[in-house]
Amino acid sequence: MLRHLGVAGALVLTLVAAVPAPATAAGFKKASTGASITDYKWLNKSKRAFDFTVKSPSLGASEKVRVLLPKGWKYKTKRTWPVVYLLHGGQDTYVSWTHDTKIAKLAAKWKAIVVMPEGRNGSYTNWFNGGKGGIPKWETFHMTEVYQLMEKNFHAGKNRAIMGNSSGGQGAMTYAARYPKRFKFVASYSGILSLLTPGVPTALAYVNSTNGVPDAIWGDSVKNRANWQKHDPFSLAGKLRGMKIYFSSGRGAPMPNDAGLFAEFVVGVTNDDFAERLQALNIKYKAHVYNGGTHAWKYWWAEINKAWPLAMKAIKAGKA
Repeated sequence: MLRHLGVAGALVLTLVAAVPAPATAAGFKKASTGASITDYKWLNKSKRAFDFTVKSPSLGASEKVRVLLPKGWKYKTKRTWPVVYLLHGGQDTYVSWTHDTKIAKLAAKWKAIVVMPEGRNGSYTNWFNGGKGGIPKWETFHMTEVYQLMEKNFHAGKNRAIMGNSSGGQGAMTYAARYPKRFKFVASYSGILSLLTPGVPTALAYVNSTNGVPDAIWGDSVKNRANWQKHDPFSLAGKLRGMKIYFSSGRGAPMPNDAGLFAEFVVGVTNDDFAERLQALNIKYKAHVYNGGTHAWKYWWAEINKAWPLAMKAIKAGKA
């Protein structure tokens, strides 16, 4: 791995590798919010993976994004590539997919860019904050800032997929529904796909208590039910029509003393509810909701291997 040399040093190495880039960070185009790329570093000698830092007005902070590039990618070209946005779960970070799975090896087989933005425990939404809004605006960070920076600077094309695990799965399905013309494929691996299924708001309040003020995210599930519905995959399911849809989860076991089994039990109930909703709307989908299973990478990695070829077909990404 390259030592972090800062923008100038990294760009010198880039030029040597014949992958030209702007001479300074100011050379990168900004997002419409004013979000800017302030730094980046290559992660391997082949120049097929890098991290970049975004100074985000929507978050009031700087956050990082990890990118995997397909073979043949170049900075100076008019060509664009299909792109996959890959979201992580709670308590994880933008490096989790590359750390806990072999996603880099899988992605290298296909001609597509993979984008893994930081999401922290933001639940993939602009926080309600008692109705006042304001930071953090995670949806704006992902769906406006990172999205525009990738297309303006790194040749991300118009054929897009989005997927994620755990809360990232819920985020992927929510984003796909809230931006119905943006994505051709969406997948969730053990994501909660019905936020208002009885018992789920209570479970989410417990999980999100690590943020200090759980109601700050979507508001109170009763008093602010309309805001929950605006971010609930079940409530938004009709907007997924025309997309290729894949979701999976286990059904775990109702054992509160085993966090992994119980989490997957709750998730499994919402995935079953979501499937029924899609069926009622006559929306086609592919799903694998299986007995047992726990809330763990072992299961998510098995499912992404099943879904990845479907995503590549949907976004017209050929084999590398």
